Amino acid sequence: MKKNKNIIACGIIIISQILIACQIRSEKETKPNVILIMADDIGFECLSINGSTSYKTPVLDSLAKNGVNFKRALSQPLCTPSRVKIMTGKHNYKNYEYFTYLNPNQKTFGNLFKENGYKTAVVGKWQLNGIEHKIEGFEDNKRPNHFGFDEYCLWQLTKRKSHGERFANPLIEQNGEFLPRDEDAYGPDIVSDYAVDFIKRNKDNPFFIYYPMLLVHSPFVPTPDSPEWKSIDTRSQKNNRFFIDMVEYMDKVIGKISKELSKHGIAENTLILFVGDNGTNVNLVSQTKNGPVRGGKGNTITHGHHVPMVANWPKKIKSPTQYNGLINMNDFYATFCDILKVKNESDGISFMDVLTTNNFLKREITTIYYDPHYHLGSNVSKQRLNVSKQRNVFTQNARYKLYKDGRFFDMENDILEVKPLFEGELDAYQKEIRKRLAIELANFPELPKREF
Repeated sequence: MKKNKNIIACGIIIISQILIACQIRSEKETKPNVILIMADDIGFECLSINGSTSYKTPVLDSLAKNGVNFKRALSQPLCTPSRVKIMTGKHNYKNYEYFTYLNPNQKTFGNLFKENGYKTAVVGKWQLNGIEHKIEGFEDNKRPNHFGFDEYCLWQLTKRKSHGERFANPLIEQNGEFLPRDEDAYGPDIVSDYAVDFIKRNKDNPFFIYYPMLLVHSPFVPTPDSPEWKSIDTRSQKNNRFFIDMVEYMDKVIGKISKELSKHGIAENTLILFVGDNGTNVNLVSQTKNGPVRGGKGNTITHGHHVPMVANWPKKIKSPTQYNGLINMNDFYATFCDILKVKNESDGISFMDVLTTNNFLKREITTIYYDPHYHLGSNVSKQRLNVSKQRNVFTQNARYKLYKDGRFFDMENDILEVKPLFEGELDAYQKEIRKRLAIELANFPELPKREF
């Protein structure tokens, strides 16, 4: 009898262990891995799938052709405003104080994923401690941890770029320590290799990687695939022609991450999101099938904030999609809330339906509050002044744009916004659109007055 009881007890234990294992496995299967990649200073026109003839981006093209290519993703026109917006899901007037700074009282998507059982990492460009203006806490090397990231491998965490650039011989901080400087090292390789290693170490756990890339921001210098890289003397040579090499190396790095997912059999249940943080550098002209496009970074015209966006998620995206609806940067946080099945407390609208069903997003209008804060007090250089002059609040649909100051543009026929439409020349449809945009715009505050 005692023997039977022991057998039964052992059986119960074994069954319990099996059930627990199944539960863990089921949880892992229902929780997708998420990798958000944000390229630095790349406009919509720079991907070959979007019509570029200047650059080749086969990896991103493939991810888009087997996923979703978003045709109207809109960022902020400048990097830090975009970064704090995408990380918190909030409009800039709620959380953006200074260039290169994210206030520690903000909650980011790093916190969101960590709270929901994910392993988290951030690799690439940080530039959020307030180092530009030496704001209190700018030397805090635990700030990424505070924002929800278990691990990090970053450039410009506690030191400005004047202490070390991001490309050849980079100055990288990794989990509380500075990596040794190496003349043969290339920053984008260091941070992407860390991401690959993080994937390898966490392949059996749900993970979130935020990868704000070092590429393709200026200075435009050789990559390891450029002939000029062979000589230390020419590795830091600056020339706009190297932008081509940088775009193509960016694509190559993303391919490395994608291959690592496939290697471990986890690509199927991993959502890869790629987006730009703002338009291309104003000194660059890219050739496209529709003609040349000059970069508009810092400007509120379309070329300043129309960015590429790609999503790939084999388990959920069953057929390739080209999505023409509007996407705002705060929509990423809202989508992550959907994925995690938690309440959306952001200002964004989830685009989960675009990824998983044919019931597409209902966003026809989006508003952007853009105040670069690219200064502190009266210390404003001429270059920064020119950027800051573009500050404005505007709302738009796919074709028309209305600014807070009353200017109204038909972007289809005036993409550079040089000829505003006046009330007396509007047809009935345009009047109705302007009215609808004005109603949306009224919900946003005026920009604070500044002396430039």
